[in-house]
Amino acid sequence: MRLEASLPSPLSHFDTGDLLDALSTGIVVLDRHLCTIYTNVAAQDLLAFSMNQTRGRPFGDFCESGELLALLRRALETGEGFADRELVVSPKAAPREPRVLDVTITPTEGGVTGTHLLLELADATQRLRISRESDLRARFDSNRMMLRQLAHEIKNPLGGLRGAAQLLDRELLDASLKEYTGVIINEADRLTMLVDSMNGPVRPQRRSLTNVHELCEHVRHLVRGEAPDAVAIDRDYDPSLPSAMLDRDQLVQALLNVARNALQAVGERGLITLRTRALSNVNVAGRKHRLAASVQVQDDGPGVPEELRGSIFYPLVTGRASGSGLGLAVAQDLVMRHGGLIEFTSEPGCTVFTLQLPLEVPP
Repeated sequence: MRLEASLPSPLSHFDTGDLLDALSTGIVVLDRHLCTIYTNVAAQDLLAFSMNQTRGRPFGDFCESGELLALLRRALETGEGFADRELVVSPKAAPREPRVLDVTITPTEGGVTGTHLLLELADATQRLRISRESDLRARFDSNRMMLRQLAHEIKNPLGGLRGAAQLLDRELLDASLKEYTGVIINEADRLTMLVDSMNGPVRPQRRSLTNVHELCEHVRHLVRGEAPDAVAIDRDYDPSLPSAMLDRDQLVQALLNVARNALQAVGERGLITLRTRALSNVNVAGRKHRLAASVQVQDDGPGVPEELRGSIFYPLVTGRASGSGLGLAVAQDLVMRHGGLIEFTSEPGCTVFTLQLPLEVPP
């Protein structure tokens, strides 16, 4: 007998289920009726269910996705494998957000029970989020540079216009005519301030140990003073969130701009919620951070119009006739200066703007 034949396989002491549970890819095995036979731990985490809940039940009972179910049926009918990227799948078993998954379907022979389907699920949500963040930062930086160049070109003639109006004002003997030069000077000053706002803040950061909740409370009191009586402003704070080295003034301005946007969205009656959460080992703006703060402003207004969702953080983009389109652009710029990013989700009755801020916590 050969010696090597008597040696155990390196994998002989592993259970197949243990090996599949060690994978980061979700594995689901379905029978010919699309009922669940097996799911590994990664699949259970992705779709928010347990094996005991799903065994023997139709896959569509706990997971909603018309595209995915159609692919599964097609694989059964044709006996061919299929792969698709970035399918949106909504778990039914828990109040979880929809997941974006890369899916591979492989038919396998199940003996007397007929064809089985091996379903591989890879979470694409994080990849898409990083790609979206990178695209947003690149476009925002490009727009900011263009606006600064435009602002420089505008401020020069504005200065000349204001100077000429001042000289004319001194020469006018008729006091009633000075009203018109006053309008020119005031409007030139207003446009200069608008151009300066387009440029964003230029002072260097002054970071100090800052309590994020104190910052949120300051903003809440400011917005409360502006809000109609029928607008409620709630708070939901995470007590585990530590103080960190932040520029308090810049972040007060950023959060105030976002909160005022929510206030304008709800109108005369509604609910605004300030929420904080501590995040660990999270990717923010393309970099991994040990600790970050999530500061959310949620409102129950009508939601962000579909046509503005791709450009809402760009300067001069607004859905209101009286808006300047600078509030969210300035807020995004201030948060980016902290290495963070503002993102949002929106549907009628629930819009959430999230300020993600990496935290520098003193030892």
